[in-house]
Amino acid sequence: MSVLERAAQSQPDSQSTGPSVPWEKLKLAVVDVLAVAVSLLVAEVLIPSGPDRVWAFVITLVAAPLWFSRARLYSARFISRRVDEYRRIFDAHVLIAATVCVAAYGFDWQLNRAWVVLAFSISGIAVFIDREYFRRRFEKLRRSGDRSRTVLLVGDNEEGQRFSHMFSEYPEIGYVVAETISPDVHPDPVSLTTSVLASAHHHGVSGVVIAATALEVGTTNRLIRDLIDRGIHVELSSTLVDIAHNRLTVRPLGAYPMMYIESTQRAGWRAVAKRVFDVVVALSALTVLSIPLAIIALAVRRDSEGPIIFRQSRVGKDAEPFDVLKFRTMVINAEEIMADLADVNEGAGPLFKMKDDPRVTSIGRLLRKTSLDELPQLWNVVRGEMSLVGPRPALASEMAEWEADLYGRLRVKPGITGMWQVSGRSSTTFEEYTRLDLYYVDNWSLFVDLAILAKTIPAVLKSDGAY
Repeated sequence: MSVLERAAQSQPDSQSTGPSVPWEKLKLAVVDVLAVAVSLLVAEVLIPSGPDRVWAFVITLVAAPLWFSRARLYSARFISRRVDEYRRIFDAHVLIAATVCVAAYGFDWQLNRAWVVLAFSISGIAVFIDREYFRRRFEKLRRSGDRSRTVLLVGDNEEGQRFSHMFSEYPEIGYVVAETISPDVHPDPVSLTTSVLASAHHHGVSGVVIAATALEVGTTNRLIRDLIDRGIHVELSSTLVDIAHNRLTVRPLGAYPMMYIESTQRAGWRAVAKRVFDVVVALSALTVLSIPLAIIALAVRRDSEGPIIFRQSRVGKDAEPFDVLKFRTMVINAEEIMADLADVNEGAGPLFKMKDDPRVTSIGRLLRKTSLDELPQLWNVVRGEMSLVGPRPALASEMAEWEADLYGRLRVKPGITGMWQVSGRSSTTFEEYTRLDLYYVDNWSLFVDLAILAKTIPAVLKSDGAY
């Protein structure tokens, strides 16, 4: 996940199938400055800035590209994640505003303070929008095979194979592997370096991705030094799996660069904030959706015999059982029929799933497709048995087939939505389901919850993997 998050939004620094990157960066810089200029004019219309507006405009338009560049907003490796880019945009605007204020004080300009606040608030939003446009545009181009950066991959072991699969499975990352080089066929570091450099020259690439577990430490150091000396961009894996990169801090420990791994804080004010957020949102949603909920309940009642609400025992936090609530989408004897369908199970691992499940009712098929059957779980959230975001609530029977690692998902409350749900749901493999749930538990934060909730709406609208 961490590699995917870092690479998925990056802008290529070299080899690309489209126009040169400096030209793309120049276009981005021009749009950024135009966004600032338009923001100043909009603020001027709303709140006049004062008699010295011209000087304020000039200073702003000169300072903006300088501070944007200083904030590394045109360097891909610093803005791969949206949160990093947005933070840098905010920091740059604070510095631009400070520059204008200092100049106004030094030259005794008359400026309306309210205009300064409004102008740079609008400007920040405008730059956020233009950056989001470019981000989505690059994603789309890479998915179509454009703007991709061709690299060499050093390492054909398990880790190297994961990278190769990731690059091919997710073209929006923008990396295309021209060749995979196996360190095992080279007897010494010199031979390996020679081979990598020859391949780089042959394919015309200037980027190399190294799977660290495929090489000995000495060989890795020699290879990196030689590649960097020849102007090759090098990316080295951390060997860590499913550790969010924002939890890593590189610091010196004697002569060695060490990675400190921040622990995940789930208790204290964070737990209180999560609970308050859950209750407020769940109660608000139940209130706003009261009429649609009543309509759905009536439709379920009319469609087939049986209760409106389906209750099923699930495993909650710390393995405490609870009854999960859903609108009934199956016939009343669905559990009995399931035994006869075991041979046609399309689910992964212990999960039972069927695209054309004969047990699903007519209205149930629609509710499942739109995920509306999950709405009663908002009451599970209010009661404290579930959270808005968390691992999928599992059946006790599934636990019998769990490996030891998967029990770690019981450290938090299950959720109505989660990483598994916004990543394809039923179409994901059991291994991916396991990994995503554990990744969430290990790297939880309030921001992660908000990001998942934001992705839930488009995932539901697309109905990816919902059946």
